[in-house]
Amino acid sequence: MKILIGYDGSSCADAAIDDLARAGLPDKAEAAILSVAEVWLPPPPPSSFEIVEQARQVKVPSDLRRVYTRGCKAANAAMTSAEQARDRVKTLFPGWSVSAESTCGSAAWELTFKADSWQPDLVVVGSHGRTALGRFILGSVSQRILNEARCSVRIARGRVTEPQTPVRIVVGIDGSPGSEHAVKSVANRIWPPDSEVMLVVVDDPLVPEYVGQLIPPLAKTIEEDREEERAWVKDLTKGSLEFFRTADVNVRHMVRDGDPKRELPQVAEEWGADCIFVGSTGFSNRFERFVLGSVSAAVAARAHCSVEVVRKGTYKTERQRLTL
Repeated sequence: MKILIGYDGSSCADAAIDDLARAGLPDKAEAAILSVAEVWLPPPPPSSFEIVEQARQVKVPSDLRRVYTRGCKAANAAMTSAEQARDRVKTLFPGWSVSAESTCGSAAWELTFKADSWQPDLVVVGSHGRTALGRFILGSVSQRILNEARCSVRIARGRVTEPQTPVRIVVGIDGSPGSEHAVKSVANRIWPPDSEVMLVVVDDPLVPEYVGQLIPPLAKTIEEDREEERAWVKDLTKGSLEFFRTADVNVRHMVRDGDPKRELPQVAEEWGADCIFVGSTGFSNRFERFVLGSVSAAVAARAHCSVEVVRKGTYKTERQRLTL
C-alpha cells in the first residue's frame, strides 16, 4: 500500500498522523510525507554564482521557479517539517518505508501533482475546520484534494483516545459501486479487537410521501414502490454484511430517513464514531462536481470525525497495466 501524507506542521496535521494509528492500515506500507512551502513572493536576489548553478539545473523554463525557491528559508523549513513528520510516522509504524520531501507552491496543487506522479492508494490530509462554519467550508486544500485526487482520500480529524481501544466506523451504503468499494475497504483493513462497524442506509421518503398526499390516487402506487424499496434495502444490507464474514469486527446496520449528507455525520456523532467511510461518485468533469455536488464532499465537510472517501484503485490499475 502506498500512502501520501500532506503535512504542514500544524496541530491538525499532527492529529492526522496520530489518526492513522486507528485507520486499520497494514504493518507494511510505503509512505511519502510532502510539506509545501507556499512561497508567493520571490526570495532575496541570488548571487551570480547561485544564478549559474541554478541555471544548470533548469531543463525547461517552468523549472526555474522551483530551482529558484528551493534554497529559500520557507522551503528549508518545510523540509525540516517533513522530516519531523517522517520520524513521527516511523514511530507509529516501524515496518513502513517512509520518505520526506518538500516543495514550493500551492499546497493543494502540489499534493495533487505528487499523487498523479507517485500514484498512491491513499492521500491523507488534516482538516482545519473545528467550528461548524469551518467544517462546512472544509478548507481549500482538503476540499481540492478530495475533488481532484483519483485515489482514496482521508480527511483526518484526530480524537483523544487510549491506544488499542476499539474503533468505531460508520459506512454509508447505497448500492452504488462506490459504496461497495467503501465496504470492501473497511472489511479488508486490520482493526483492533472488538472494533465496531455500523452500516448505514439513508432513505429519503419525503418526496414520494408528499406527492401521495397531494395526489391521493397515486398513494397506492407510491406505497407499492416503497415496499419494493424496503426489500431492496434489506438485500443491500445483507450483501454488504457478506463482506465482513471473515473480518474480526462487530457489524451492525441501520436505516435512517433523510438526506445522507446530513444523516451520516449525525449518526457518526451520536454513535461516537472515529471515522466515516463513503464511496465516491465519479463525475466526468469539474462542472458536474460543481453543479451536482456529492455526498462524500458534504459528509467530509460536516463530520466531526475523520472521513475517508474511497475510490477504486485508479492508480493501482495503471501501475498493474504498466507492469504488464
